Amino acid sequence: MALTNHKFLLAARPVGMPKHTDWTYVEGPVGEPKEGEFLVRMLYISLDPAMRGWINDVRSYVPPVGIGEVMRALGIGIVTASRNPRFQVDDHVFGPFGMQEYAISDGQRVNKLDPKAAPLPKYLSVLGMPGMTAYFGLLDTGQPKSGETVVVSAAAGAVGAVVGQIAKIQGCRAVGIAGGADKCRYIEHDLGFDAAIDYKSEDVRASLQKHCPDGIHVYFDNVGGTILEAALANLARGARIVICGAISQYNNTGAMTGPRNYMSLLVNRSAMKGMLVFDYADRFAQAGEQMAAWIAAGKLKSREHIVEGLATFPETLLKLFTGENQGKLMLKVG
Repeated sequence: MALTNHKFLLAARPVGMPKHTDWTYVEGPVGEPKEGEFLVRMLYISLDPAMRGWINDVRSYVPPVGIGEVMRALGIGIVTASRNPRFQVDDHVFGPFGMQEYAISDGQRVNKLDPKAAPLPKYLSVLGMPGMTAYFGLLDTGQPKSGETVVVSAAAGAVGAVVGQIAKIQGCRAVGIAGGADKCRYIEHDLGFDAAIDYKSEDVRASLQKHCPDGIHVYFDNVGGTILEAALANLARGARIVICGAISQYNNTGAMTGPRNYMSLLVNRSAMKGMLVFDYADRFAQAGEQMAAWIAAGKLKSREHIVEGLATFPETLLKLFTGENQGKLMLKVG
């Protein structure tokens, strides 16, 4: 019986928050893999803040998704047909398969997964791009030292939650900034952060001063805007600021807001550096082994927010920007 594929195509460049009309949901026949290719049936698809940047027609680290193209997305699937000797039927694989039910791949940037080693959603979470981002962003770019204070924004999110836990493993104090009492309770009580700051109900700048009396030694930024400015106002001498994302700015209809108090970097002899996880691809296996060991030892936890159904993509994506997601957001396809 012929298989039918459902997929989301980019229909328009969003202005502000993405709308349902910015996508086209289409169906069509599933193609046959050619020599060197294989067919993947999608199981889980990752939803990431970076998706908002991928659909802007601006210069970035990857070309923008084209109008009429399948929406770019990372996901996990199972091989159902193969003409590629590296991939066999029933292999579980991770790769850039797009927002669709079936994908044909030539194997580039695709990795095999072991579903017996960890539940599959963990490979999109703590053992996937969010976990790798936290690992290399904190350890390579932030370079925390035992006894220092590490502050992370979006601390209950997929990246921020791991950053704080790794900071604790490294012997640091971990202070998280999150939105709402439930998320703050989660990072303190469940994940072991030393303090949590609710940006929705607290003066972040004053709370950072309270919880970081010796200043911030490492600030891991996921949100940008006024939260970044609050962190820059509370730096310790020689601080390192890791720029990972700026989710508060992604849906601006005007210019992105930058830190007005950047001279704090000069005063405190500090450094601010951007990081991109794909630069560390050749070290993912090493990081994965270390993270798996921490998980097995009970030192590292994660939470996955799984929504059923590919068709929910446009609405579910917005949870990232409204703060509704509880942990790593993903779709369960099949």
